[in-house]
Amino acid sequence: MPSVSNTSTTSTASGGQSSTGPRHVAIIMDGNGRWAQARGRPRLFGHHAGARRVREIVECCPRFGVKYLTIFAFSTENWKRTQVEISGLMSLFRRYISKEMKALAAQNVRVRFIGDRLRLDAKLVQLMDELEHETTQNDGINLTIALNYGGRDEVARATKRLAQDVASGQLLPEDVNEETLPRYLDTHVLPDPDLVIRTSGEARISNFLLWQSAYAEYEFIDTLWPDFTADELGRLCQKFGARDRRFGAVTS
Repeated sequence: MPSVSNTSTTSTASGGQSSTGPRHVAIIMDGNGRWAQARGRPRLFGHHAGARRVREIVECCPRFGVKYLTIFAFSTENWKRTQVEISGLMSLFRRYISKEMKALAAQNVRVRFIGDRLRLDAKLVQLMDELEHETTQNDGINLTIALNYGGRDEVARATKRLAQDVASGQLLPEDVNEETLPRYLDTHVLPDPDLVIRTSGEARISNFLLWQSAYAEYEFIDTLWPDFTADELGRLCQKFGARDRRFGAVTS
C-alpha cells in the first residue's frame, strides 16, 4: 500500500479548516440487500458483494489523503432482521476476518472494532481480538469497523463508565464536561470524522457516531454500497476540500 499523504488538517470545533480533503471518512454502507434483490438474488448475496467492496475502498484511501476510515458493518438495531440474515452476516464477518487478516497486516492497515461485543459469539470476538492484535503495530490506514454498534448505546456505555469513576472518586463531578465524555467513548483514540458518507439514497444517520459527527460534513448518495467505487470516493473527497468549514464561526 502506498504511503499516506497527510495533507489535510484535523478538524476542530473552535475554528475553520483549510484542507485538500478529509483525514477521517466514515461510511454507512447501505444498499446491499436492494442490490442483490435487483439481481434476483438473496440479500446475503449483496452482503458478500459489499464485503468485497470494502477491500477496494481501504486500498484507495492513501490516494486521497484519508488516514482514518470507519465503516458501519452491523448496528444494534440490525438484530431485528430475520434470523437467517443475522446468521449469514455473522458467518460473513468471521469469514471476512479470517480471509483478510494477512492482507490487512501486509498492507500496513491498523484495524480496530467499536461496539458492544457482549452479544457477539465467542468465535467472532476471538477473531476480532486476533485481527486487532495482528495489526496493532501498523501505522498506515486506520480501519475501524463498527460491529454491533449504536451511537446511543455507545454514549450510554460511556456514561456508565464515567459515573463509576465519579462514584469511586477517580473523577470529580465538576470535571465532567464535553471534553471528558469522549475519553470514555469507543473511539477515544480516533479523531472525529470529517466526512460521513451514506450510500443507497437514504438521508438519515441511523444512530452512527452521534457524538463524534457533530461537526462532520455529510454526503447522502444514491449509489448502492456494492457499486461504490474508488472514483466516487475521490469525487466526494475533492468536493469536501472545496467546502468552507467554519464550525460556527463567521469569516470576515
